[in-house]
Amino acid sequence: MSRLPRARVRWNGDQVLGRARAGAVRGLLLGAEHLLAESRRKVPIAEGTLERSGTASVDEQQMTAAVSYDTPYARRVHEDMTARHSPGRSAKYLESVLPEVSGEVQALIAAQVRRALR
Repeated sequence: MSRLPRARVRWNGDQVLGRARAGAVRGLLLGAEHLLAESRRKVPIAEGTLERSGTASVDEQQMTAAVSYDTPYARRVHEDMTARHSPGRSAKYLESVLPEVSGEVQALIAAQVRRALR
């Protein structure tokens, strides 16, 4: 009777998952920052306060990212489709950009996960 070769396998699943999660968090932040940068190109500008109030953040526990503008009038400016703005600037300055950059955001996240798993 012939003996089958033996192999030892070391399972590092928890370590791999941890690295993948850390990469995903970095990717989420990079993706949110990219969305923020692109939306700033469409933010209506009067004095620049609205544009400067934009922030990108990540909730590591929920694995979600957010982009927000924090002025008392940010929502009104975003939603008012009747307002007139400078060329290239518009209402829906955040909402309209997301579909345009979603592929790039996904690529940023994927790249960071791949990098973390090297």
